[in-house]
Amino acid sequence: MELTGGPYMYPPPPVQPYGMIPPAGFVPPGPSPYAMTYPTGSIETPPMVAVPTTEDHPDLYIPEEVKQFLPYFHHHIKEKSIPDILRIYESDFNRLSERYFKEFPWPEAEQVAPFVEKDEVFLILYNELRYRHIYAKHKPTIEHRFESYDSYCSFFNLILKDTEEPVDLELPNQWLWDIIDEFLYQFQSFVQFRGKLNSRSAEEIQSLKQNQRMWNIHSVLNVLYSLVEKSNINKQLKAFNLGDDPSTVSGDFGSHSLYKNLGYFSLIGLLRLHCQLGDYYTAHQSVNNVQLSKKVLATTRVPASQIALYYYLGFCYFMMRRYRDTVRVFSNILVFIQRVKQHFQPKSYQLDMVIKQNDQMLSILAIVLSLYPQHVDEVVNSQLKDRRFQEDMTKLQQGDIATYKKLFTNSSPKFISPVPPDYDALPDNYTKAPSEHQCNIFTKEVEPQLLVPVIRSYLKFYTTMPVTKLALFMEKDESVLREQLLRFKHKCRTIAPASPNSPEAQSVSDIDFYIDGEMIHIADTKVARRYGDYFLRQINKLQDMVNK
Repeated sequence: MELTGGPYMYPPPPVQPYGMIPPAGFVPPGPSPYAMTYPTGSIETPPMVAVPTTEDHPDLYIPEEVKQFLPYFHHHIKEKSIPDILRIYESDFNRLSERYFKEFPWPEAEQVAPFVEKDEVFLILYNELRYRHIYAKHKPTIEHRFESYDSYCSFFNLILKDTEEPVDLELPNQWLWDIIDEFLYQFQSFVQFRGKLNSRSAEEIQSLKQNQRMWNIHSVLNVLYSLVEKSNINKQLKAFNLGDDPSTVSGDFGSHSLYKNLGYFSLIGLLRLHCQLGDYYTAHQSVNNVQLSKKVLATTRVPASQIALYYYLGFCYFMMRRYRDTVRVFSNILVFIQRVKQHFQPKSYQLDMVIKQNDQMLSILAIVLSLYPQHVDEVVNSQLKDRRFQEDMTKLQQGDIATYKKLFTNSSPKFISPVPPDYDALPDNYTKAPSEHQCNIFTKEVEPQLLVPVIRSYLKFYTTMPVTKLALFMEKDESVLREQLLRFKHKCRTIAPASPNSPEAQSVSDIDFYIDGEMIHIADTKVARRYGDYFLRQINKLQDMVNK
């Protein structure tokens, strides 16, 4: 949630757009909002930097407001003022970026160093924000990608250095999650970048060959596993789940909020990365100690991180054929999204990602529910009835395999290859190969199940039915039908949500049956609908309206 406050939050007066050299005699109209917030005597204004002429690079020009903003930001980082840092991070930095840096990136760290006392820690954090802005608003070059990797190495080396005491740094949870999230996004972006050799110049290909250590999968995994190990987060989660005090096993680093939160977010990062690599079992094991039904380490709860946790975990369940778990996980988070969506900044990349993942989860639910109808929350059911999904839902019920492929492709994560390509003999579809491989696995799993909804539609009208009669309805040979009925029984069985380690499976269908000789005996396993939750939710809504 965005925090506001302070006299400097009013919109500043219009000033010269960044990237344009101010004309002679130009004076910014009105004082900067940051000028009135400096603590007296605590910050020294650095010497002025000469403004370049039109013959110089215009992107070297640093606006006056930015010159005053940097010491102000640096001061709050040093003071570890979390509310102020969060406000600057979520509001002020984005406002200045929109105002001055639409055409050019933020200045390089060397240019802003004189304004922040050449503070190495602050410059590392500044670089993280600078390169993230380049990725979000500009087209990063190969040099930007390499420099960003070095910047992340500097940050993680600072955090993971071999010392007996934690680093003296405090950052908002939202920023810590964004660091992990952006780190993995830039790795994913680099993998896609290096795979499109047809779009690369000879110099770029040569640079890729010479710098294969950059964005190496082993380095990325090492960072995440090191943060998990340093923070003792798994030990803390196990203690929490057993009702014990996590502080007894946290250690010096795990008791520090910076390490604890980075460790927790790294677990979600490992879930995401292994999921993108197609290793769903390892992805699930990464968050095995995170209990979704409990308020685990509430201080780490960042809405975007929780949505990512549920999305990637639900997708793992989906690919592992644990359909009840898929429905349970996605239903919970889709209801959660409706509650927290208003807390995201309008027109931000985070809100766009949340909306995208919301639609992705609805698409996966549509696939699961078309094959194995189950009860879902009213909020989720109303979204599935939206006109955006109605046409696809109808085609899924008709067994249209092309619609299944389309929804899977649109709703799945960006799959990546863990190894660098052969730059001398790269296949044309290298970047698409991981996604196509996962889609083929999904298609082979779904194609034999396309008759499941058809068989179910006939069986639900009977309690007993001859095999020959069902074969006549479906226009199938009796031996073929028996194979389809066995496949129906097999595909409808999955591990129970309450006991993931149990060898016994349960049916996910609302119809169960057995064959006795030539007769099919059908039992309706559907539980009567519970209306209590619906009425309680409506009562709470009415109570909120009355209180207002």
